[in-house]
Amino acid sequence: MAALKVPTLGVTGGIGSGKSTVCRLFEALGARVFYADHEAKRLMTEDPALRQAILDAFGPESYQPNGQLNRAYLAERVFDDPNALRRLNALVHPHVLHAFQEARKQATRAQVPLLILEAALLFESGADRLVDHVLVVDAPEAERIRRVVARDGIPPEKVRARMQHQLPPEILRARADFVLENTGSLEQLRQQVEALYRHLTMT
Repeated sequence: MAALKVPTLGVTGGIGSGKSTVCRLFEALGARVFYADHEAKRLMTEDPALRQAILDAFGPESYQPNGQLNRAYLAERVFDDPNALRRLNALVHPHVLHAFQEARKQATRAQVPLLILEAALLFESGADRLVDHVLVVDAPEAERIRRVVARDGIPPEKVRARMQHQLPPEILRARADFVLENTGSLEQLRQQVEALYRHLTMT
């Protein structure tokens, strides 16, 4: 008998919205989370074909002498150059999406109740086409800036600059199946996550 298809949920939102917190709450309920940004960093270091493609596109400075990705160099190359950012994403995203498809097969075999794809660039990468539903986590801009300043120790203007590289919240919300307002306490957030988890895993 074939294994039942695992329901999948894409989770996205702007910087400081609380995506990671929401995903940890889902994990506590039994969901499995595929963190696309973490996977991208792993693949950029460990996948030989992707490493070579990045070296060809961005030069030997892309990797440190010890073989680790030179994140500072790449960030500087792509931050103010939209074409370079598109080129890097075009190299990385297909590898990440393939890894997610493999994770979905593993989740099906393990009969995981819910598989989540957490990605800051869910729509930009085309990953939204690989999931059943999309959840957007949102919060007021001032609150998001406050959270990132506290978390990363960077000035507010740098947070705003990062926000310019992401889709505006109104576009994310318009394309979402579910929107979670992360404006209250952690307990209120947990209750919202639990309600959505029950909805998505009902058989």
